[in-house]
Amino acid sequence: MAQKNPDSLSVNPLFARPGEETAAPKFRLNDGEMLPETAYQIVHDETMLDGNARLNLATFVSTWMDDHANRLYSETFDKNMIDKDEYPQTAQIEQNCWRILADLWHSPSPENSIGTSTVGSSEACMLGGLAFKRLWQHRRRSEGKPTDKPNLVMSSAVQVCWEKFCNYFDVEPRLVPISEEHKCLDGFELENYVDENTIGVVAIMGVTYTGMYEPVKQIAAKLDEIQASTGLDIPIHVDGASGAMIAPFIQQDLEWDFRLERVHSISTSGHKYGLVYPGLGWVVWRERQWLPEDLIFYVSYLGGDMPTFALNFSRPGAQVVLQFYLFLRLGRDGYARIQQASQDVALHLSGAIAELGPFELWNDGSDIPVFAWRLKDGYTDKWNLYDLAERLRTRGWLVPAYPLPDNLSNLTVERIVVRNGLSMDLAEKLLADIRRETTYLDQLSAPMPREAEHPGFHH
Repeated sequence: MAQKNPDSLSVNPLFARPGEETAAPKFRLNDGEMLPETAYQIVHDETMLDGNARLNLATFVSTWMDDHANRLYSETFDKNMIDKDEYPQTAQIEQNCWRILADLWHSPSPENSIGTSTVGSSEACMLGGLAFKRLWQHRRRSEGKPTDKPNLVMSSAVQVCWEKFCNYFDVEPRLVPISEEHKCLDGFELENYVDENTIGVVAIMGVTYTGMYEPVKQIAAKLDEIQASTGLDIPIHVDGASGAMIAPFIQQDLEWDFRLERVHSISTSGHKYGLVYPGLGWVVWRERQWLPEDLIFYVSYLGGDMPTFALNFSRPGAQVVLQFYLFLRLGRDGYARIQQASQDVALHLSGAIAELGPFELWNDGSDIPVFAWRLKDGYTDKWNLYDLAERLRTRGWLVPAYPLPDNLSNLTVERIVVRNGLSMDLAEKLLADIRRETTYLDQLSAPMPREAEHPGFHH
């Protein structure tokens, strides 16, 4: 039998009709056409090799929506969000959504706020950072001072999008290291990191590594102290990729948003705990004055003149429609029930894992429904958390293990993200598999074979 060419794809024999090829090239266009059902089956079979999205406990991104949302998605996936003249109602829906968010985040005057949708919270963060940089440049120029050395202060556990922002837009990242005593940015020694070139401070509502909230009110208070002693007036951007869609519903008394005047902008992911399919972020400014006018472009496009201040241009409008659907469908009570249910599952899981002999919690999921744990010091030399992650993968679960950043890089943790769709019943099945695989690993008579370890953490 001839060996299969690794640069080609086999066609399902179901479609081996007379005259059809039995292989399709992977890296160049085929010379001829293919029946649509044949092409469909090839791609369908390829994607079957992916993991089960419902069992992916590594990602924060939504993996399920209801049938009515799926219908809306299929009815609107052809809409271009940037073409506000051709699709004015979709443009209005976008404005409805960010005004709802401005109100949810306690803007003093939602009608005087300004916001936009984006393709995700990374783009939203970059827009927040650009507004900081441009306002700082304007102020420095008005004072006759140089503008060549801006810096942005944030935790060493910040999401990689902020490192990208600093790299792409020539801003010095000043990373405040986390430690056992200060597990996130909390204002400790903040005065050592800010100066006249600081364009802003990033506070994270739901650190990606662990799910912990950074205490925005405490950070703001420390910046108040710094301003009183130095005159430096430094704003805050809240990276609420996850927590900005959790805290307003289940931690309503927590002050982290526009109730704090020092918070100029907030970003979030519509496709995380906003519960929409991938491809949606939001950023809102407390007042229009915090978004410089010279960052807004007025362009003539497809027959209309409209403002845009996104990094991307053409992009899908369907996810914006889905966000509005969920705002209407769920309201405050619906979101609160869903987010509380996720947190209940997270607390149940973290409590059960804490009772297992090998593990010690880093946090328990009482902020966003995300928690991490580590292997107790000296527990075993036979296996580690990477081994547990691999064993769980054989049962379908994606539960990543990875090192913490910077001066805690010698500490490996494992993390679970609880999203809508991980029921208590599924959580019990996960716990049973964790117990089973932990027992298996504990019974090893020699260390697991050690290959190169690849931390499963890119979210």
